[in-house]
Amino acid sequence: MNEFKAASAVEARKPEPSVAYPKAQAVTLPKWAAVLPGIALTFAIAIVAYLLRMIPGVATFSALILAILIGIAFHNLVGSPAICKPGIKFSMRRILRFAIILYGLQLTLTQVASVGIVGFLAVSATLAATFLFTVRAGKLIGVEPKLAELLGAGTAVCGAAAVVATNTVTEGSEEDVAYGVACVTAFGTIAMFLYPLLPQLFHLDARGYGLWAGSSIHEVAQVVAASLQNGQVSGEFALIAKLTRVALLAPLVLSLGFLRARRKGENHASAPAPWFVFGFLAVVVLNSLV
Repeated sequence: MNEFKAASAVEARKPEPSVAYPKAQAVTLPKWAAVLPGIALTFAIAIVAYLLRMIPGVATFSALILAILIGIAFHNLVGSPAICKPGIKFSMRRILRFAIILYGLQLTLTQVASVGIVGFLAVSATLAATFLFTVRAGKLIGVEPKLAELLGAGTAVCGAAAVVATNTVTEGSEEDVAYGVACVTAFGTIAMFLYPLLPQLFHLDARGYGLWAGSSIHEVAQVVAASLQNGQVSGEFALIAKLTRVALLAPLVLSLGFLRARRKGENHASAPAPWFVFGFLAVVVLNSLV
């Protein structure tokens, strides 16, 4: 009797036979579909940035700056959804380069030529001196070389657009880009409000003030806002000088790409030549002919 009870207890403890269910197949989206959520998110941020520029007083900031600031705030407050990350990376690596090519639509060869040889050399010298000084100063105070190059490019050329374009060869971190954009935006905004005091302080004529503003203020919108306060002539010369700086973005990026290749021990044949830079130059030429 006891043996029967023991056998029954053993039978009761035996696990029930498991039922084999078919394994769920992992769903793999095609590459073009995987990037759509991130592209949609970046597109939405861009639309918000353009709409914000319609608010009085905000138009002095470029849509690029506003979009970057919105993106930084969104990432820190909400967080970037995992499903959007492939599309965000695609936007940074592909769409952004195409946008820089379209940046060439702001410029024509006639505008560059109108500044004259002396003016062009002055703008070029100012740009080179600003970039080299910023990089050197960054080294002296312990700033990371990549961040120093981004700050130098943003200050010397065209603000946030130059920071983003230069990072394609500098390959700084997202934090470096954010710092670079924040710095050039802050100091460009300060310059926009302080520069209109210079003509009276230094007895500058309209042409001289326009060239000074166009050669040193960061963003195109900031240049226009600061220079037009001294009249139409100042605004025209400032815009010409500024667009000349924009034209020098391509040589700067190519030079930095070549130098970075040399530092890595690569030969001249393998030095990176960012294709979007040549696209930028081609658009400038095309825009000049149309």
